[in-house]
Amino acid sequence: MTTETSLRAAEWRAHWPLIVTAFVGLSLTSVVINSTGLVIEPLEREFGWTRTQVTAGTSLATLLAIPLSPFVGALIDRLGVRRLALPGTVLASLGIAGIAFANGSSAQWIALWTFYGLAALLIKPTIWTAAVTGAFAAGRSLAISVILCGTAFAGIAVPPLMQFVTDSFGWREGYLTIALLWGVPAFALSYFCLFDTHDQREGARQDGTPVRPIDLRGLSVAQAVRSFTLWRIGLATLLMLLLASCLLVHQVPMLTAFGVSRHNAALLASLVGVAGVVGKLVTGWMMERWDAGLVGSATNFATALALVFLLEPFRSPVTIVCSMMVVGYAGGTKLQLCVYLTGIYAGMRNYGKIFGVMASIVAAAGGVGPVVGGAFFDAFGGYDEMILAAIPASLVSALLILRLGDYPEWSKALEAISKRPVVSVT
Repeated sequence: MTTETSLRAAEWRAHWPLIVTAFVGLSLTSVVINSTGLVIEPLEREFGWTRTQVTAGTSLATLLAIPLSPFVGALIDRLGVRRLALPGTVLASLGIAGIAFANGSSAQWIALWTFYGLAALLIKPTIWTAAVTGAFAAGRSLAISVILCGTAFAGIAVPPLMQFVTDSFGWREGYLTIALLWGVPAFALSYFCLFDTHDQREGARQDGTPVRPIDLRGLSVAQAVRSFTLWRIGLATLLMLLLASCLLVHQVPMLTAFGVSRHNAALLASLVGVAGVVGKLVTGWMMERWDAGLVGSATNFATALALVFLLEPFRSPVTIVCSMMVVGYAGGTKLQLCVYLTGIYAGMRNYGKIFGVMASIVAAAGGVGPVVGGAFFDAFGGYDEMILAAIPASLVSALLILRLGDYPEWSKALEAISKRPVVSVT
């Protein structure tokens, strides 16, 4: 067994409970967006709303993270992940359940989503990725891949579950169901298994053990602001996740517009989630061995090609299924690329603050994407124009993360695995 393999195995033996916890926590963060496509039509019928109005709630909750995510990132650096995740899982679950009490009032709809959006700040990916990124070095890429499969798991489980509960009982019962099934395990696991360096230091203080200062390496905030590489990663993330959130929320209505039955559209949405899991795991394995930017760039080029085959005259039952699977595979890598590349090129010294800014970009993309999709449909009566706009966006995002440069000096363990030269980034 090689040294690199031994290091990976040791990390996994020590931290697998943390991986399970972060997996479930990240799944909780994405159940709402994965359920939205299944309630668009019922809400249209019950309240007489347009699709833009329905998705405005999701977008508002996501957009709240734009100004506030850096503040949450600073709290992570100061307090650790546990003190934010425990109240966050409870409040976010209550927020999801609260959506079930919507009565058709636009003001109330906005208020319910505002509460959820503020609560969800405490369980954003920054929380879970900060814990795992700090615990793993040699096996970081695959560890991130596995926990981010939590979002893909939600993509697999939520659409058919929400479709069954909504059709059998109602959309209100659907929101109550996912709040219970995801919120309780997330809180329990966080209570028993979610610990980071801050908690270890606090335990040492209580035991009277001498505590050494934490020596984390990476960019200062000022250096991060001046880093052209991080700007490229941020812009690519904006494009990638705007596209991904748009397709995710509108995939069921889009598929039904293409002539797919609602039942089959929900099943295909679940298969897209499976493809996302495969994409995360395969990409995580590849990024431990090859240039992460190159691997991510290839998935974005594949997305652009797949979208072409969703247009007339290429669209057919076969091309719809194949294209959606490719889109799902590539979509599963989007957030993973942002997390991994930020950790590589920014380091852990100010990870919470720096990734907090990235989380704001993620929030902007996630908030704007669903509304963009709804606006395209309301303006053109279909989704072809949305797909036409998404193709060049995918190509630009691919070019942005192509050849980002050698890994910096604080990523030596990752450099050793990928056999790439170590250089200093100052």
